[in-house]
Amino acid sequence: MVSNAATVGRSGVHDFILLRASAVILALYTIFMFGFFVVTPEVTYDIWKNLFSGTAFKTFSILAIFAVLIHAWIGVWQVLSDYVKNGALRGSLQFVFSVTLLAYFVSGVLTVWGV
Repeated sequence: MVSNAATVGRSGVHDFILLRASAVILALYTIFMFGFFVVTPEVTYDIWKNLFSGTAFKTFSILAIFAVLIHAWIGVWQVLSDYVKNGALRGSLQFVFSVTLLAYFVSGVLTVWGV
């Protein structure tokens, strides 16, 4: 059996499950943030800082950032493997997107844990 090193999961089914799981995490994070803005009458710097200072919310935020990373990587891989037939170009684009997503993840982690 031929394995593809560019996929996140071990198979298409695993990628499908990762996509759905990351979508659920992102939906929960969105619902939480929407609820926060609905419940909080005025969002000041102190309220915002207190929200992000809790370890549970930091962990939830990092999980959401990681979910975006997985979701984006699988989506980019699927689009590039479907539409970019030149192997060298596809590999180069995957590398660029991988580095960009890694930079976003590191930036997100440093931002969230810097509060």
